[in-house]
Amino acid sequence: MRPHGVGARSRDKFPTDTIITNCTRMKKIALFLFFGAQLLSIRAQEGPPVVVATASMFFDMAKNIAGEHLPIQLIVPIGSDPHLHIPTPQDAKLVADADLILKNGLTFEGWLEELIKNSGTNAAVKTITEGIEAIASDEYANSTDPHAWMNARHGLVYIKNIKEALTQLVPEHAEDFEANYQRYKKELEELDRYIESEIQKIPESRRILITSHDAFQYYGRRYGIQLESTLGTSTDAEVQTSDIVRLNRIIRKNKVPAIFVESTINPKLMNQLAKDNRIKTGGQLYADSIGDEDSPASTYLAMLKYNTDTIVKALTAEVEEKTDQETAPPSSNRILLFGILGIAVLGGFAFIMRRLNQ
Repeated sequence: MRPHGVGARSRDKFPTDTIITNCTRMKKIALFLFFGAQLLSIRAQEGPPVVVATASMFFDMAKNIAGEHLPIQLIVPIGSDPHLHIPTPQDAKLVADADLILKNGLTFEGWLEELIKNSGTNAAVKTITEGIEAIASDEYANSTDPHAWMNARHGLVYIKNIKEALTQLVPEHAEDFEANYQRYKKELEELDRYIESEIQKIPESRRILITSHDAFQYYGRRYGIQLESTLGTSTDAEVQTSDIVRLNRIIRKNKVPAIFVESTINPKLMNQLAKDNRIKTGGQLYADSIGDEDSPASTYLAMLKYNTDTIVKALTAEVEEKTDQETAPPSSNRILLFGILGIAVLGGFAFIMRRLNQ
């Protein structure tokens, strides 16, 4: 009987335990659903996914493709040098909150990998130079020139990669992204043709572009200009005496009429180089950053066009001056001409006076 009684008591007690356990589970599920709903609500209040670009050129490209559908944030401020950027706590928070990070790659953002790791972000990372044949460094093994955006044709690859990344992130806006991409693509193709035709205005012997650092190789190869610089592809280096000697030799041998400074690099050295060679500083070019909203290079497209106009104007100026001079008689010839006329006038006056005296 005892076993039966114990068994009976156990069976009597079991349904109660089950009810209590089930109630507990239901409470947990309810709490989970409640807090889950709260999290979803918070996420909805936060707005659409956040896209972060490492540098201002890509920031501007992404804004053109995204339109009003996605907020685009920027890590390296406009006007700053991405080569020398030191990440801040604000950068870490920005990356941590991101849903998508657009990077150039090709050794451009040497600080980005550690920033991503330290931020703990779950963001997708898209390398927007995928599909571009990079220029290998002549000095460093396994290193590449990152400045592929300076070639407008490569810009077409950038914006296609950006469009695909944004579409994957927010597929419901795919049609708008495609429409924005097609519009932007036409503008970039027109700019590419414009640059090509403008560079042809420079006499072939004068197509030598001397800048602060080696950011224009892609530009030079596409449009037919020889590139020389005081620094390599990164600004994180020191100028060597041999580089200055080499540039002095190039300037004098080729009679280079002008050299150029860059918006993110101290112009002191280039100004001194121009002064030493008695030539002009042709103007300020933009390479690693677009300009601010008040500058003539406030967008990626404007940057490439402004650079081209500045280069063409400076490298054709001496030719234009010579052409103007050739249309006028040389100064020595003018002096001789005036002398002959003066003698003729005096001779005529003397002849008239003799006739009157007769």
